[in-house]
Amino acid sequence: MIIVVKKSAAEEQLQELCAYLHAQDLRTEISRGDAVTLVGVVGDSSCVDADRLLAWDIVETVKRISEPFQKTGRHKHPGDTVVEIAGVKLGGGHFAMIAGPCSVESREQILSVAQAVKAAGAKILRGGAYKPRSSPYDFQGLQEEGLALLLEAGKACALPVCAEIVSAAHLKEFEAVDLIQIGARNMQNFELLKEIARTGKPVLLKRGFSATLKELLMAAEYLMSGGCEQVVLCERGIRSFETQTRNTLDLSAVPALHELSHLPVVVDPSHATGAARYVPPMALAAAAAGADGLMIEVHNNPRFALSDASQALTPERFARLVCAVERVRAAAAEDGERG
Repeated sequence: MIIVVKKSAAEEQLQELCAYLHAQDLRTEISRGDAVTLVGVVGDSSCVDADRLLAWDIVETVKRISEPFQKTGRHKHPGDTVVEIAGVKLGGGHFAMIAGPCSVESREQILSVAQAVKAAGAKILRGGAYKPRSSPYDFQGLQEEGLALLLEAGKACALPVCAEIVSAAHLKEFEAVDLIQIGARNMQNFELLKEIARTGKPVLLKRGFSATLKELLMAAEYLMSGGCEQVVLCERGIRSFETQTRNTLDLSAVPALHELSHLPVVVDPSHATGAARYVPPMALAAAAAGADGLMIEVHNNPRFALSDASQALTPERFARLVCAVERVRAAAAEDGERG
């Protein structure tokens, strides 16, 4: 970190600033120029609040030299992290399809979908029990009953289960869930992140629809600094001016996150596009971009789905997509070997 000090700063004020930094186990190196004075901060400055420094009268600007990602950043963890979810691996060359309905609606529905996605090649079953919806009048999920049905279906089909948590009050109910999903709306619910981190369970963290990649990584930092080492990042589209799709799928996030972080990256084209017809091409593009997994909404009868009906694939269409994704990944791997 470099602090640019105003030319008008008195020596006493400068020393007071340095003493403040020394109290935080940091070293300082002062460089005096004709126009400004630079204070180089040496040590782990991730705990230093740049905004607080700017509140000092003598400070003109603050520039970070290193990223504040102590746990999620690749600079301290050059190898890829492999996250294991009940025997299923993600990252470090391991790829998995996560599939299931947006909402668990009945025992028959979730069992039917679970059996179909397992037969098609899905490795993890997803399903919504607690549904955060934009409108209070929309279907909010079967909640505790829905979670029980999801776990039942996962056990019956020998599939690990992924479900979204919306409140720390539900943590006890999620003890049997293999992969806890934190949705886009809760990406920066820091108190929830802290509580989930204490469980030590694998977490799938979705990018907020207005969040930068650095904000996503800082949210992951909350999880990892709290004791959760098994974190999967998920790109699910961001809000833009475009209205043809539900969100704008940012596929550049995949290589960018792989560059910045060692954590696995999964892509959710269902929530990103909001339209079943766009899901397959964007899923294939995500696979080509190097995603470590895909999260796809699948419903046995999408026309009658109680939530997000327009973006769900039928089991048959999902099975075709799995085959196409395998071909794309094989082609990408072959191209990589040639390069």
